[in-house]
Amino acid sequence: MITDLIQPPYLKAGDTVAIVAPSGILKNREREVQQAKDLLKSWGLYAIVGKHVFSKANHFAGTDDERCEDLQGAMDDPKISAIWCARGGYGTVRILDKLDYTKFKENPKWIIGYSDITALHNQLHNQGFESLHALMCVSLTKDLSEVETSVETFKSALFGKPTGYTLEGTTYNRVGEASGQLVGGNLTMLHTMLGSKESIDTSGKILFIEEIGEYKYHIDRMLQSMKRAGYFNDLKGLIVGDMTKLRKNTTLWGTSVEQLILDALSEYDFPIAFNMRAGHEKDNRALVLGRTIKLEVGKTASSIIFTE
Repeated sequence: MITDLIQPPYLKAGDTVAIVAPSGILKNREREVQQAKDLLKSWGLYAIVGKHVFSKANHFAGTDDERCEDLQGAMDDPKISAIWCARGGYGTVRILDKLDYTKFKENPKWIIGYSDITALHNQLHNQGFESLHALMCVSLTKDLSEVETSVETFKSALFGKPTGYTLEGTTYNRVGEASGQLVGGNLTMLHTMLGSKESIDTSGKILFIEEIGEYKYHIDRMLQSMKRAGYFNDLKGLIVGDMTKLRKNTTLWGTSVEQLILDALSEYDFPIAFNMRAGHEKDNRALVLGRTIKLEVGKTASSIIFTE
């Protein structure tokens, strides 16, 4: 079992960031990618855009081989200090088995994204590297003040000052304290990884989950499936991010999504913190995956503290 993960070097002025699209198609998203380049430039960074970022292959930003070529090229290039995923969608899982970490291990770099990029975060974790769950290029709005916190926490994490968080309290919180490596991401993607070598051993760790566009019974089904696979057996804590745009089934579930999660995990005693502002909302705060954190959960507030 991997204990201490390798922390890629934090960025500094003059470093280069590669923008790649390992998953969904970027249709009419030239503005956001240009905005991402401008943002990086304002931080003193250079940006290069993968040659297939705007390629089209049905649902995807190019064929599997084209998307892999851009990502692999960025992973292998020692002149690149970070890889920023342009968007999620679906498709990363299709290229996981094509990736070669030989050169990446010689020059580790931050890989940034969320949602479908959770598949890549899982693989990075099992390869022994920290990564960054944070906004993507398409998250940038014309008026950046709408995503100000997302941008600020992303920049802080990238430059070596990851922000701790105080979460709004709720009576749903399961009170307690825990410390451990932070892992996780999108619930559907974590569920998709079950049974593969990209599934994470969560023993002794703190799990973060978020979701978008699902029925409540789908969320319950995934949690039940993961529970039966032993995913939560030795977990130290759970942080629940945004559960966005939940769909309504004709047969209503009958409880809140918070209660659904508590019910599904009722046999465990680890602390559970709700109200983490991370996921598919505009306020999507950066999380360093693989970093040891201290989690303190109360009814009136919870806190997440990143260790150095």
